[in-house]
Amino acid sequence: MKIILNQDVPNLGEEGDVCVVKDGYARNYLLPTGAAVLYTNENLSIFKSRAAAIEKRKVAKREASASLKAKLDDVTLQVVVSAGESGKLFGSVTALMVQEELAKLGFDIERKRIEVATHSIKMTGVYSARIHLYESESSVIKLNVVSEAEVKAAEKEAAKAAKEAAEKAAKEAEEAAKAEEPAAEPVAEEAAAEQN
Repeated sequence: MKIILNQDVPNLGEEGDVCVVKDGYARNYLLPTGAAVLYTNENLSIFKSRAAAIEKRKVAKREASASLKAKLDDVTLQVVVSAGESGKLFGSVTALMVQEELAKLGFDIERKRIEVATHSIKMTGVYSARIHLYESESSVIKLNVVSEAEVKAAEKEAAKAAKEAAEKAAKEAEEAAKAEEPAAEPVAEEAAAEQN
């Protein structure tokens, strides 16, 4: 069946493209969801009249994709998962987990655009994931897969170090206050003597 895409459809085409697809795909998905319309002379003339606006949107999407790629290329995500003592994961790192971590950093990316090689991520360590942006453009981000036990141990260590630093600072402040006390008393005695 010949159709005209009403919006971008992954692995098929962009808005305004004329495509030939299987009848069931068109009848059951593309036409009911409004992603496409039938290829007719009337619909073709409508899309030709909107060609300039469609091209303008495509240029805007390309620019947004390029700026997003520049930001994503510098991203390293820390994914915390359950793992055994040897570092073997209880499960796997999924695209949903990556999407949630990206959302925490302020990136709104659809899960279906994230490609994680889950079969290769079976141990803690550093891996990569590919994010498909627009057209053939994609970005590769680094995934630092760590065990929950390692994170908890690091948090305890950091809390202990912070507590020790606070105690040390309080002790130094107390010693500094004691060192200044004797010097402050003669000044007070001099002030009292001047008043008399």
